[in-house]
Amino acid sequence: MAKLETTLYGSLDRWIDKIEAGILHGSVSASLEDGSDYCSADGRVRCSVRVFERYSMMGGNRVSLNVTLFQDADGVIRCSAITSGGSQATFVKLNTIGEESFLDCFREIVEKS
Repeated sequence: MAKLETTLYGSLDRWIDKIEAGILHGSVSASLEDGSDYCSADGRVRCSVRVFERYSMMGGNRVSLNVTLFQDADGVIRCSAITSGGSQATFVKLNTIGEESFLDCFREIVEKS
């Protein structure tokens, strides 16, 4: 498992679009598995979750990337991105290169902006 937490600024909708496009165009095997959006009654608090998958050549399996964006009343977006599924071992985590690589793809998207 690999994790990145960061703070983003600007439009939550723009960030969702940018992240989805960046992940899906960053790998031929990437897919958007599902998503969920929540907005408070007054529209000041929003939370968006996206779950992506892609094939890891290094691990010979699929890895997932879960992205949560939370925007509270101050307008600042808190972002958490967590990968999983890249290990081939039964009881310990071995060969997590695919997870790290998927997270690096996400890191590149948020750091370029």
